[in-house]
Amino acid sequence: MVKFIHTADIHLASPMRGLPAGKGEERRRELRATFGRIASFASKEGYRAVLLSGDVFDADRPLKKDKEYFFNTVKSHPGVDFLYLRGNHDCGGAYEESLPNLKTFSDRWTYYDYGDAVIAGIELTADNALSFYSTLSLNPLKTNIVMLHGQLSEGAGEGLINLARLRGKHIDYLALGHVHSFKSGRIDERGVYAYCGTPEPRGFDETGVKGIITLDCTGTVKSAFVPFSSRTVREMQIDLSTCADWATALGFVKNSVPDCLGDMVKIILKGNVAFDSSGLAEDVLKELEPRLYCVRVTDATLPAVDVQRLSREKGLRGAFVNAVLARGDLSPEEKLRVILIGVRAMEGREEDI
Repeated sequence: MVKFIHTADIHLASPMRGLPAGKGEERRRELRATFGRIASFASKEGYRAVLLSGDVFDADRPLKKDKEYFFNTVKSHPGVDFLYLRGNHDCGGAYEESLPNLKTFSDRWTYYDYGDAVIAGIELTADNALSFYSTLSLNPLKTNIVMLHGQLSEGAGEGLINLARLRGKHIDYLALGHVHSFKSGRIDERGVYAYCGTPEPRGFDETGVKGIITLDCTGTVKSAFVPFSSRTVREMQIDLSTCADWATALGFVKNSVPDCLGDMVKIILKGNVAFDSSGLAEDVLKELEPRLYCVRVTDATLPAVDVQRLSREKGLRGAFVNAVLARGDLSPEEKLRVILIGVRAMEGREEDI
């Protein structure tokens, strides 16, 4: 039995833009620690190799301590191979050390044999973006795992991967990197593809559970997503439509957010409100910061307005409202925002909404 771990998009040395002051360096340390935990997990549980499908580093010239941590981690787990395929962020970086268990790739297909299983990988460039499909050669009698870094697309070109052109190539598992959330599906009757996502969220946009994928290549490839991140980004949309005033809204938000000290929480205040919500997001932030690792609050509320009453008015304002309501290309929220802007403009009030 041979087992592998599929991970990607670790982004060591990430600048962590958008995090509160003091959190960026802490999260960079946690990125390094998570890579170390992946390596230790692989060694302890008998995984033969860790497949790194691109963007191990956030840039071609990462900080010295991040490079040293990566190579020292590889060196300290000699029983595990680390198959490092560079992505679009670390595409120009040189491999700093030559280690027996660090396996690398180039702009031509490279194959690594693990008994009944073969790992194939190629680093995509402008020159091979159209030709790499036809140059892939796999033995149909082997268990074939292919590593690529790029965006799935119905077209073809630099940074793009067309699944249709990989059908019938005897791929059992396509280990992808580039997309930061878990995603999987079928290539053809034989094979499947998967984005493992990033093992650690780096900002408030990377919501949901993050982790790695384990691969058991006993006969067919059996894959499983394993949560692995030290922190999670949670998004909460809180509707304030039922709140009568600012103080009630503040209390409602405080009671709606659970205590989750280790998590990063993105809160979006929504709804049509009958009170002035200016400054509410800032006050919510101050109230919640002691209860959470870090938090971001966005006020997306809209002033309450009786659209139906306005639509029954005679004259220009009623005609305008009905014209907006008849638009089929706008969502209800977009229609309301357009109506508010238009009505306020007619009243001579052009302040931002």
